[in-house]
Parts: sequence; C-alpha cells; structure tokens
Amino acid sequence: MIYKLSFAIALCFSLCFDLSIAESYVLDDKIGLGRTFDGIGGLSGGGATSRLLVNYAEPYRSQILDYLFKPNFGASLQILKVEIGGDAQTTDGTEPSHMHYENDENFFRGYEWWLMREAKKRNPNITLIGLPWAFPGWVGHGKNWPYDFPDITASYVVSWILGAEQYHDLNIDYVGVCIQFNFVHCLLRYTLDKSGLERVRIIASDNLWQPITYSLCVDQELADAVDVIGAHYPGTTTVIEALKTQKKLWSSEDYSTFNDEVGGGCWARILNQNYVNGLMTATISWNLVASYYEDLPFGRDGLMTAEEPWTGNYVVESPIWITAHTTQFSQPGWTYLQTVGHLVHGGSYVALTDSKGNLTVVIETMTHDHSVCIRPPLLPFNVTAQNVTFQLKGSFASIKELQVWQSKFDFKTKKPFFFKKLSPLKVNIYDGSFTLSLDVDEVYTLTTISTGQKGTYPDPPASGPFPKVYFDDFNVGKSNPSFSEAPDFADQTGVFEYYINLTDPGPHVFTLRQVVTQMPVTWATDADQTISVIGDYKWQNLTVMCDVFMETVKTGGVFIAVRVDKGGQSVRSAKGVFFWVFADGSYKVTNDLVGKTVLAEGLSGTRAYGWHTLTLTVEGEYATGLLNGYPLWKNAVVLGPKNGWAAIGTHSFELAQFDNFAVEVK
Repeated sequence: MIYKLSFAIALCFSLCFDLSIAESYVLDDKIGLGRTFDGIGGLSGGGATSRLLVNYAEPYRSQILDYLFKPNFGASLQILKVEIGGDAQTTDGTEPSHMHYENDENFFRGYEWWLMREAKKRNPNITLIGLPWAFPGWVGHGKNWPYDFPDITASYVVSWILGAEQYHDLNIDYVGVCIQFNFVHCLLRYTLDKSGLERVRIIASDNLWQPITYSLCVDQELADAVDVIGAHYPGTTTVIEALKTQKKLWSSEDYSTFNDEVGGGCWARILNQNYVNGLMTATISWNLVASYYEDLPFGRDGLMTAEEPWTGNYVVESPIWITAHTTQFSQPGWTYLQTVGHLVHGGSYVALTDSKGNLTVVIETMTHDHSVCIRPPLLPFNVTAQNVTFQLKGSFASIKELQVWQSKFDFKTKKPFFFKKLSPLKVNIYDGSFTLSLDVDEVYTLTTISTGQKGTYPDPPASGPFPKVYFDDFNVGKSNPSFSEAPDFADQTGVFEYYINLTDPGPHVFTLRQVVTQMPVTWATDADQTISVIGDYKWQNLTVMCDVFMETVKTGGVFIAVRVDKGGQSVRSAKGVFFWVFADGSYKVTNDLVGKTVLAEGLSGTRAYGWHTLTLTVEGEYATGLLNGYPLWKNAVVLGPKNGWAAIGTHSFELAQFDNFAVEVK
C-alpha cells in the first residue's frame, strides 16, 4: 500500500513538473489581428538628462548616437520624445526656452534641436514628440500656473513646433500637454490647425489615465482633438474607460530605473507586458541616455550611460540590447497578433506581423526580484524554467525557419550575455510547431527578419574623474558655438548662456550670462536663486575663481560656491560654501543656497556694472575668500557638507555675467 502510494506521488510529481512536458501556444492571424504597434522610444528631458552628451568629442558622441538611433545596430529607437524647454528645473536640471520673454524667439538654444536632427539623420522614419514640463514665467502672468490664459500657452507650444520645422527641417509628429482640462486640448487642436499643423497629433494627458479617459467618453469635441491617451508609469495596466475610447494607448513615460541588470529586467518585462496586460502600443523610456551628473536625482536611469565627456567613456547598458529584441525585428505600422499573453509558468510573449508574411515573437521570463522598476510597486509573482511549444497557423503556417536572438540575465554566475544570435530554428514541417526550453530571466526573439545586428565599436576610453584643474574663458562664444550652454555646467535653476558683451571693449567680451529674470512656471521646486553646478561630487578641498558682473543696481548679487551637495528637485535645500557679493557693497558667506546660515559677512565695496574677481578656497573645516586678489575674509568654519560640486549663480532671477571660471582641486 505504501509502495503504491509512493509510486502514485512520484508519478504525479513527474507529470506535473517534468520540464520535458511543454505547454502549447498558438500564433494565428486567421482569427484577426490586435492593435497597431507604434514603437519603442526614449525621452530626452524632464529635465536636462542629455546635458553632458553634447560635450563628448568625436568619435564617441557619434558612437553613442548610433547605439541609440541607428537602425539594425543597437537600440534602433523608433520614437524620440524631447522636452520643450521652459527655463525651469524639471528633475535633473533646467532646459532653455525658445522664448525667455514674450517678445523673444530663438530656436537655437539648448540641445534638443540638435538631438532630433541627429536621430533623424540616422533614422528618417523616427517619430518625434514634444512635451512642455514647464513654462517661462511670462506664460503664467506671475502665477505658477500656465492655463489661466490658455490661448497664450497654446500659441507658445505651437511656436516651438513651427520653429522646429522652419529652422531645423524637423516635423514634430505628436505634442503632449500634461493637463486634464478639456478646453486646453481643444484649444491646442484649434491653434495647431489654424497654423497649418493638422498633421500634428495630440497626446493627452501625458500623465494619468484618469480623469482624461472619462472625459473622452463624454466629450465629443475633446475626443476629436485627442489622438493618443498617454500614461506615465502605468505598471503595465490600463483602465476600462481608456479601452472604450478606442484611442491609441501609450506608456508615454516609463522605466526611470537604475540601468543595472535589474533595470534591464524591468525594461524587458514592461516592453512585453505593457501590451499583454494594457494594450499599450508604444513605450517610452525616461530617460534616453543617462548623460547628467550621477549624483543628481535618478542617476543612471537611462537606456545607456554617457556621463563623462571629459574622458569619452560611455557604457552600453543592458536596456539597449533588450530594446533591440523588439525594434530590430518589428517596425511602427506592424500589428500585434491577438494571440499574445502570459506563459503558464511565468513570463510573457508577444507576436507581431507586417501582414506581408513576416513574423516576430518576443518572449521574456523575468522573475520578480530581477525585474523591479522604480515605480509603481510590483506585486509578487512566480516564474520557473519551462518548455514551450508554439504552433504557427494562418498565414504563418508556411514558415520553415526562424532567426533566434537571446539575452540571459545570469544573476547566479554573474556572466550574462545580451542580444546573442543563435542558430536558426527549424519549424516542424508537419504541424508548424517549434519548442523552446526557457530558463528564468531570459529574453528571446524568434523572427523571419534576417537583418538584425549587434553593432559594436572599439572600447571607449577608460572611466576617470573630472579634471582637477579646469578653466573656461567662454571665448568659444566668439566662434558661433553649436550649443548655447558652456561645457560641463549643469544649470539647476535659471539658464546660463554664452553671451557677447558688446558694451565691454576689454577682456570680457565673451561671457556666460544668467538670463532668466522671472520665476518660471513649473511642477518642480525651483530655488529662489539661480545656480549652475560643475565638476566632481567627491571634491572636498579646492579653490574656485571666477570674474563676476552684476547687472542689477543695489539689489543684485552673485556667488561662487564649493561642496554643493544637492541639485535637481532638491536644489532649494542645497548646502555648501557660498561666497556672495552684492551690488549694495556687501558680501556674505553662507552654508546654504538660501543664505540663512551665515558664516561671515561684511562690506566689500562691490557694485553693479563693474567686473570683480572672486576666489574661494576650502580646505578641511576652513574657508577663505579673496576679492580682486586681496583677502576679504578668512578661516570661516565649515562643518559640512564634506564634499560636493563647484557652482556659480545669482541672488535672484536677475541678469549677471561670469567669465574666466577656474578650479584647482588639492
């Protein structure tokens, strides 16, 4: 009896858990097709996430761009979404507006124009999207709200789209507005049409599923205006009302996760399951490339890392190759099959076709702990090794062979590999089936497309710290520079641009100027002071020197700083050592950006419209300051922070100039 019971248990165990028993799945287009695939993309901005990329020397900058955009090479991205700069802090820095003031237009500020041109150069079919995260202060008429005068806001956004076309030959395909108010989208549609931009489509609300989806169901004018419902970090799910609208559903901002292997696993899981669970036909990564100082918020939350223009080092992270599993073998306009879904023992699969005989299947088996994204929380689930059999039916029944690409996140032996081409897989000629043995934490692509390629370049230079001796006289401004910002400076509040000072016949003709004179409209928290950081966050003992020029009589003020410990959304609470001089003839040394913790103060004799040279030295717990080469104060006691960036800035949103910036680290 015991023998019979043991045999029965063993038999059951064998039948239930024997991996040789394969679960079966059908891939069939005869029963109809699913939704149209719109692409996978990256997001530059929200904010200043590509800031350091532009400062890379060739050939490294072009190599990075190839890994991102070049078809059949790396990520082969199909969508590029950029920030419409608003002069405001929007996560990791500020991006300049094309209209600092109401009567001002300049479509050559910043680097997003350049980035879009480079993407188009590599992939002429790439979809371009613009979205404002913030607005210059004049749009809000003194309020931190841009929609009291929606006609002004709509005209501001449309002017950016027109400028892209007129000055850069860039046709923007979609525009988003992060707002739930129906009248804003309708007015934007009207303004676009009136400007001859009927082809430009609107994404709403480019934030949350609700309440915009409910409004689309009850407001026909709004439904006519909006083309895509875009949600941020949807957790692979949507809402019933969104499905009822029959609109395109996009994850218009997603990922935002540290780009190690767990981050790559997050990306693999959501690329498939955004469609399997939520019928989302496009997924866009925030961010495109982690090209900002890593100690700013959300460091390395990009598809790849390029944060050292001073060495040329960059890292092609796993999300690049996970993206390639889809983008190199299916294009926008292809269609998902209805036969997609979850695997019995965990993981998911999607299948796409061009309706011309081609088929691409992407399978992922990411486990819970190896695919956690930064948001939203991920509920528990199980994935185990399994055998799977797929049967090709309908127009796919005649397929005889499939190309195979594999990525394996190996968290046990720490020997992963990504986007490896395997031998072609023969399809059973009798029943159109094929079987795979899947381990956990893998991604497979099986496809009729034979053009896939794992692009490669020679290794970039080795990683290294920011130079300990640094100098910039900003004289590149005299040679019509390609970008409006000085290399390596990362504006955190305000905008610092190259400037030609025609009123100065002396050595300060070409300078760096802070140009924002009004608090911008933003969802983040700008400081009341402007500040741009530079250098190595680990810097402790150093000297910073800079020539400064105030343009506001009596109330103006500027500073240089060291050991600045915060930026991005936390910039208001930044601490460090700040050496200020003011146009009323005084100076102050503070331990914080807001200027409340005073270490020293007194008279300086400084005035507006005159150049002054500030020198700040910090060593250990003591700081000393020079004005025009002469000691002004010394041995101020600094208890913290112990390290941080160097910085320049102004006392308020005011015009001021900087020249001959120098750093020497001890």
